Amino acid sequence: MAKDKSAKQAKTEEYYGIPTTAKSELNFGVVHIYASFNNTFVHVTDISGKETIVRVNGGMKVRSDRDESSPYAAMMAAQDVTARCKQLGINALHVRLRATGGNLSKTPGPGAQAALRALARAGMRIGRIEDVTPLPHDSTRRKGGRRGRRL
Repeated sequence: MAKDKSAKQAKTEEYYGIPTTAKSELNFGVVHIYASFNNTFVHVTDISGKETIVRVNGGMKVRSDRDESSPYAAMMAAQDVTARCKQLGINALHVRLRATGGNLSKTPGPGAQAALRALARAGMRIGRIEDVTPLPHDSTRRKGGRRGRRL
């Protein structure tokens, strides 16, 4: 009788992490690339987005503050992310690209394209690419005053 209870408990415990499959199959994760003009974040989660797998930003890869958003820093961050993903068995990524948005800049920073290219060149398969920059439907007042920024 005790063996039956332990067998049932083992079946009810479920693992929601990264599934292990054959090498020919694609294990997808989601990479969230947030590229502002001050930094670039490369953040990989599972498909649901709840479980963080690895997160690296440009500031972790370079020394000076002005280089955090550079394409080089983004490329180095993406290479670190790729190495960790391959260790865990993730070989394909859906991309969610985000700029600052809101009432600020809607265009991604200089590190966005470099990070995406570095992921692809490091051997990760790229699935869907989606722009998730927050766009206001009617915004708060933009910075700069009535007559704008005067140079």
